[in-house]
Amino acid sequence: MLNIGILGVWHVHTDDYFRQARETGLATIAAVWDEEPEAGLAWARENGVNFVQDLDALLARKDIDAVICNAPTTRHAQVLTKAAKARKHIFTEKLLAHTEADALEIIRAVEEAGIVCTVSMPLLSSAWVRYVKGLMEAGALGRVTGARMRRSHSGVSDGWLPERWFDVSRSGGGAMMDLGAHPVYVLSHLLGKPSRVTAMMTNLYGTTSDENAIALVEFGNGVLATCETAFVTFGVPDILEVYGTEGSVFVRDGEVSALNKEMHRMGVGASKPSLLPKAAQGPLALFIEASLVGGPAPEGLGPRDALDMTRIIASAYRANEDGVIVAL
Repeated sequence: MLNIGILGVWHVHTDDYFRQARETGLATIAAVWDEEPEAGLAWARENGVNFVQDLDALLARKDIDAVICNAPTTRHAQVLTKAAKARKHIFTEKLLAHTEADALEIIRAVEEAGIVCTVSMPLLSSAWVRYVKGLMEAGALGRVTGARMRRSHSGVSDGWLPERWFDVSRSGGGAMMDLGAHPVYVLSHLLGKPSRVTAMMTNLYGTTSDENAIALVEFGNGVLATCETAFVTFGVPDILEVYGTEGSVFVRDGEVSALNKEMHRMGVGASKPSLLPKAAQGPLALFIEASLVGGPAPEGLGPRDALDMTRIIASAYRANEDGVIVAL
């Protein structure tokens, strides 16, 4: 059994990770800490978990093997480097950090400690991302030339996001920093290393963070991809499209269709594949299993795998603010 401490209850996915960890049957939540004691204590009482007011005291406990970090994004470097130095295995909500410098500091601490560290990038486990990746690796799309992914919701326009979400000193940013991370890490997984980034962001409802954002990324092989996100749209499905010289693939809320030149010559339109791969286990379940045996970390979900997500998003904010294209 893996004994886990929760570091922070700020993130809206805290309850999800608490539930998912217990559902594995392989982990127990031993304690929780939060930089705001009132919030941490309230969450601990509601969920029947021991509250520890001092972070160092929690990390010093020998009955805690690992931590789940739901602290504000701008606090990740401070919290995660302490956890690594205490040799606790780390599962962290995205982003790894809001700046490249902080991300590299965390990576150094993790690698020096030799611990398992997993960053939550759940869509990489989905059947549809695995299918698209397989098509590309098999050359079925020919040379890939472009891609697009969108994830958005109505958290601002319908008023259900908590006020703390708009404190940029804690969140690091708005829609692009939060939901925009999903298009960024999926497209990075599919397309490789980024080389240039530009972006535009707006706040239609006047919050203190971006509510509507699009980043344009050039990847090292010349592919142009758009990462789209918003807190001000309703009813928009998750969208992924990848375009190639021999064919293209389209995904709407996990429903996949593809079209290639042979199908076009036969007068056949885009159609669903007969079989998708099975979805893989989610990041948290993989992390718990890896931590129980001391590693290695789940493939593709480590801190170095998440570094480009930070680099792209930090560059998108700089590009929007300065009206420039940022070279990576």
